[in-house]
Amino acid sequence: MRYFFGKIGLFFVTLWAAITVNFILPRMMPGSPADAAIAKLSQNGPVTPEVRASIEAQLGMPQGNLFSQYWQYLGDVVHLNFGVSYSNFPQNVSDLVGAALPWTLTLVGLVTIISFIIGTALGALMAWRRGTAVDVTGTISSSFLSAFPSFWLALMLLFFLGYKAGIFPTSGAYSSTAIPNFSMDFISDAVEHSILPALTILLTSLGSYVMGMRNTMINTLGDDYVTFAEANGLRQRTVMLKYAARNALLPNLTSFGLVLGGVVGGSLLVEQVFNYPGVGLLLYQAVTNQDYPLMQAIFLMITISVLVANFIVDILYGVLDPRTRR
Repeated sequence: MRYFFGKIGLFFVTLWAAITVNFILPRMMPGSPADAAIAKLSQNGPVTPEVRASIEAQLGMPQGNLFSQYWQYLGDVVHLNFGVSYSNFPQNVSDLVGAALPWTLTLVGLVTIISFIIGTALGALMAWRRGTAVDVTGTISSSFLSAFPSFWLALMLLFFLGYKAGIFPTSGAYSSTAIPNFSMDFISDAVEHSILPALTILLTSLGSYVMGMRNTMINTLGDDYVTFAEANGLRQRTVMLKYAARNALLPNLTSFGLVLGGVVGGSLLVEQVFNYPGVGLLLYQAVTNQDYPLMQAIFLMITISVLVANFIVDILYGVLDPRTRR
């Protein structure tokens, strides 16, 4: 229990630090949305201080010194009140994030889980059959795919399978004439639009899981307990899954936890290439428009998801490997 309570305490301390950094970072950026609006107005003549104050009030920009803003910010975080978006005025930040989050979780989350399962299984098989054609082919393919940046592969798939071949849609999450609902027509249309972004994320993330599991399991296969299990005449499948793969899985589980925590933030570059309406594209729009409330909400959501994922991985480590609790 000391191990688990220590992890819980570390989680809350890290969460407080992440919330504080999330408050500071946007305020370190030069300029503000009010400055951008005033710059446009100043083209028609000088802008008075009263007009500036009116614009800042309309945008809901924080008032007072930094300390009072920080305490107000903590209270808003507790009540999940992230204010009004500057770049999508007068829409609420929570509504914008709530509309984008399901698309990201469905696309990036599902593909990440599939990539982890396939990559871990392939890596274990390649390590078990090391030196064979399966291992050599898998190693070359994984290294080849891992070398491609996600945005480059997205552009290639978009050009060849979208524009040239015309097999898949080239942008958006669904057709412009479709109305979002739970009908089979809309679901099939949404799935068709998600194939290219999903394929990009799957291919670029698969290699790291494959190679990570393969290399770790090769080291595990040389341990004494695996040799002892084989000497006792256990079935090859039992030795592979219950002895070698189970212990080799732990480092891959850590990587999966980090990636899974970042799922909430979406795949920014991939969503931007395909104009997919997820959190990644929303974050890009918030940064380019200096939308502080929207940036803070998304950054905080990503941070909390990463912390929760790491906390779950730590707990699973304690369950799967009792040595970590000592």
